[in-house]
Amino acid sequence: FAIPGDWLTLAVLFVVGGVASAINTVAGGGSLLSFPSLIGFGVPSVEANATNAASLWPGSIGGAFGFRNLLSVAGHHLKTLLPPTLIGSVLGAWILIHSSPKSFDFAVPFLILLASLMLAFQARIKSWSIRHSREVSPLAGIVIQFFVALYGGYFGAGMGLMMLASFTLYIEGTIHELNAMKVWLGLVINFAATVLFLISGKVLLVACLAMALGGILGGYLAAVLSQKVDSEKLRIAIAVYGFAMSVYFFYRLVQSNLI
Repeated sequence: FAIPGDWLTLAVLFVVGGVASAINTVAGGGSLLSFPSLIGFGVPSVEANATNAASLWPGSIGGAFGFRNLLSVAGHHLKTLLPPTLIGSVLGAWILIHSSPKSFDFAVPFLILLASLMLAFQARIKSWSIRHSREVSPLAGIVIQFFVALYGGYFGAGMGLMMLASFTLYIEGTIHELNAMKVWLGLVINFAATVLFLISGKVLLVACLAMALGGILGGYLAAVLSQKVDSEKLRIAIAVYGFAMSVYFFYRLVQSNLI
């Protein structure tokens, strides 16, 4: 499959990548926009997911380096969580690469619904995790991180919230320190998955480049303008859009006789 290479298509993908990266910077959930957009261009679901993951990765580099001053505090936790993060993300990406198109098509509406629910109930999830802070052993935390990374390598939307909520269960630190860990480990997950996707040939390179360039610009502008945006209203709007997309993909599933 090759996405049309005309300038209008590439311009639209540039804008989609920019908006998705900006959403990720301000509220999270950018993949709920960019992934369905690729599907809308006729890209098969597995290739759309791989291309989306690869395109959004560069936009997260700036955020990771912005938190580098906090790594001295969270460094020993990063060393502990890095192995399960790498193994989980590689396994998740491997499962996606070797999934049949039909099996991933079946999973897509459920994955989008899950990500939308996490976005919609973000505040409650964070509140619950804070109330139960330090109730999970570090060993259990390693296991949790493995499965979060596996999900991140396979699909990824909502992965950051999963990590942040789980960290509060077994790591003592400020929200800024935990967020720094989330950003850096998220970068590892996306990088490892992207390498596998590129090797497997699942990434549409031209589309990926257009979205990545837009993502770098969108992430920068969002960081500059974020204080002027009501992140709570944006989060709700993206969650509603995600629910609408899940309904659409469930409809496609019924129409294709996969359910």
